[in-house]
Amino acid sequence: MVVEMIKLTVNENDAGQRLDRFLKKHFRRAPLSHIYKIIRKDLKVNGRRAKEDTLLEEGDELSFYMSDETYEQLTRPEKKKPAKKQFAVIYEDSEVLIVSKPWGLLTHGDAREKKKTLANQVIGYLQEKGEYDPAVEHTFVPSPVNRLDRNTSGLVIFGKTAKSLRLLTRLIRERQAIEKYYLTIVAGNMQKPMTLEGDLVKDERTNTVRVTSTDAKATDANAEHAKAKRAVTEVTPLESSGEYTLAEVKLVTGRTHQIRTSLAHEGFPLVGDAKYGSKAVNKKLEKLGLNTQLLHAYKLVFGEMPEELKGLSGKTILSQ
Repeated sequence: MVVEMIKLTVNENDAGQRLDRFLKKHFRRAPLSHIYKIIRKDLKVNGRRAKEDTLLEEGDELSFYMSDETYEQLTRPEKKKPAKKQFAVIYEDSEVLIVSKPWGLLTHGDAREKKKTLANQVIGYLQEKGEYDPAVEHTFVPSPVNRLDRNTSGLVIFGKTAKSLRLLTRLIRERQAIEKYYLTIVAGNMQKPMTLEGDLVKDERTNTVRVTSTDAKATDANAEHAKAKRAVTEVTPLESSGEYTLAEVKLVTGRTHQIRTSLAHEGFPLVGDAKYGSKAVNKKLEKLGLNTQLLHAYKLVFGEMPEELKGLSGKTILSQ
């Protein structure tokens, strides 16, 4: 087995990462201990030894010694069949892709399903268009910046480059320039707009979220409250039959199951919601063929965007 010098050039999508994180993504089949061994042994950045926390810049050259066989083994991607396209393209430019996800499809993979996901379908779509080539990209993968539950349909934003992905993720995290709106049908007669504020805590064992107690006198409540995340949801009723209400929901924060648990806590559970809904209401509607929650991410409103995302500035994107 012949050991040779291998050189990698950091491209635009790789820049801004720590050296160890870059290598962990590039050598996808290598254990972390092997990554650090490569760094300690003989890896150089632009001809000089570098530490694991070195920030890489576009154009940097990484060099190290490794056999071609070992390199291919550690970097070989998993063979995947092209995923059948189930989404609709709503908006696309060179930096951003916005799609409409159907209900029943995971945004990301989980412990039970890793292949049939929206993320994999989008990657296949971009590969077919020739806009993404995993053989050329060392570490970058086009990824979603917002996530919808399996049984929530609607708009999902993808960053097509590392720069746009970072910018969009930051804007959503800092609640800047991107507003997300949903349509839902809830049980009950909602008569006026509401702003729902509460502290949510997630139970990882059951994958459920609930509004926490704020009783400061209880020790367990204090511990629970410390893990809770603040959630703010604005709800506007659009039309009511008296028994059910069509409502528009604006997410001010973005927490797991935020809309579902906040509305259920307020006494307006989503119809068809198996986790937080009314069993009596759901049983009645099952006879009409309804077997999922009625929640749809239907609108995105963009304010003044950074120069790299100027194509979205001032746009309102509606789902199909």
